[in-house]
Amino acid sequence: MDKYGLIGYPLGHSLSKSYFNEKFENEKINARYINFEIPSIDDLAEVLARNPELKGLNVTIPYKEKVIPLLDSISPEAKVIGAVNVIRVEHKGNRTILKGFNSDVIGFTKSIEPMLESFHKKALILGTGGSSKAIDYGLRSLGLETLFVSRFNRPGTIRYDMVSPETIKEYNVIVNCTPRGMYPHTYECPDLPYEAMDEHTILYDLLYNPDSTLFMEKGAEHSATVKNGLEMLLLQAFASWEFWNGGTNR
Repeated sequence: MDKYGLIGYPLGHSLSKSYFNEKFENEKINARYINFEIPSIDDLAEVLARNPELKGLNVTIPYKEKVIPLLDSISPEAKVIGAVNVIRVEHKGNRTILKGFNSDVIGFTKSIEPMLESFHKKALILGTGGSSKAIDYGLRSLGLETLFVSRFNRPGTIRYDMVSPETIKEYNVIVNCTPRGMYPHTYECPDLPYEAMDEHTILYDLLYNPDSTLFMEKGAEHSATVKNGLEMLLLQAFASWEFWNGGTNR
C-alpha cells in the first residue's frame, strides 16, 4: 500500500488527512494518508526510514522553509518563493530522492482571482512566514503591488500600528497568513482599522477553522467581501496529487 502524509507541528488543525483518505476510498486507490506530527524537522529522516512506502508528503507550519536544505531539488517556483509545501518521494535502489514543490501559490491564485476587480491594485499581506511568501508571489503574478505587515520591524514591512485607515483604502486586498483567529483562539484577529473597510475591500483568510474567523466577520460588518482558505486547501490538495503522480515532473 502506498503512503502519503503531512509533516508539521502541531497538526490538529489540518483537514488534509480526511480529504485524501476519502479520495482514496472513493476512487479505489490503494493508499493511506498519515499525519506525521514531528517536533523537529530533523525527525523527517526517521519518518522516511520507517515508511519506505511513502510516495509524497505535504509540509505545513513550521517546516515550509526549514525542509528546503533536506531536499535533493526544488521547483523553480518554490525556489523563488523560498518555501516548499509538497514533497515527491522517489526511491531509486537504496536512495530516497526528495523533490520539493509549492502548491500554496496555485491554490491561492485560483481561489482569489475571481474576486478581483479593476480597482484592486494593492494588497496587504499579514505575516511573514512560509505561506506569506507564496501569497506574495501569487498576488504579484496577478498584477497586484504587495506590502507585508508584521508585529516586528523587518525590512520591506510595516508594523500593525502603522496600518492607518488611509492604508486600508489604498491596499484594499488584505490576506491573513497568520494563525490569529484559528480554533481554539477564535476570539483573536489581526489588529487593523476595520472601520475603514467598505464594499471595495477584500479580506481573504488562509484559515478555514472556524469557517468564519473574527477577521472575516469584522470586515463583513463594514461590507467587505470575505473568503476563508477552504477552497484554497482543496485546490492545493489537487495540485499536490499532480505533483506526486501526475505530469508535473520538474
